[in-house]
Amino acid sequence: MVLALVVSVAWLRPPLLAPLQEGRRLLDTVGWAAILPQMLAALGVVFAAAGVGDVVGGLAGSVLPLGGRLAAVAAYTVGMAVFTVIMGNAFAAFPVMTAAVGLPLIVRRLGGDPAVMSAIGMLSGFCGTLMTPMAANFNIVPAALLGLPDRDGVIKAQLPTALLLLIGNTLLMYLLVFRR
Repeated sequence: MVLALVVSVAWLRPPLLAPLQEGRRLLDTVGWAAILPQMLAALGVVFAAAGVGDVVGGLAGSVLPLGGRLAAVAAYTVGMAVFTVIMGNAFAAFPVMTAAVGLPLIVRRLGGDPAVMSAIGMLSGFCGTLMTPMAANFNIVPAALLGLPDRDGVIKAQLPTALLLLIGNTLLMYLLVFRR
């Protein structure tokens, strides 16, 4: 990052303080949403420490059929998306859903690959990021910076893609997570 700054300054020759002034201007424009991802990730750790994952896991374990691989995968991928919609950040949803469904059901009970489960699970969480105003840094701030008349316009445009990608992630995980 520092190298990019040095090359940019040498190439474009802006006033020396321009990068600092533009950074401050951008933070002023973005405002509180600049620290939202860090706060939401910390919230996920708090939820996990509070045992929310255990409660969700107990509910999922009692509802899902014992050998239902597709049901377990769907519970994990859709759960990641839903928790991301609620929390606004896939990094906040990941510890909760992985402790609740991913590790106990997909990995331990059904013998799934934890690396595949984690990677596709995060992608499923990012589908939720596309669908929520809680992900203000991705969905609300761009609408404000671009001066869009509909502040939810970004979310409305992304919703079909997010739902199709979530279905694709669920099928992909189902096909790949149990191949050992």
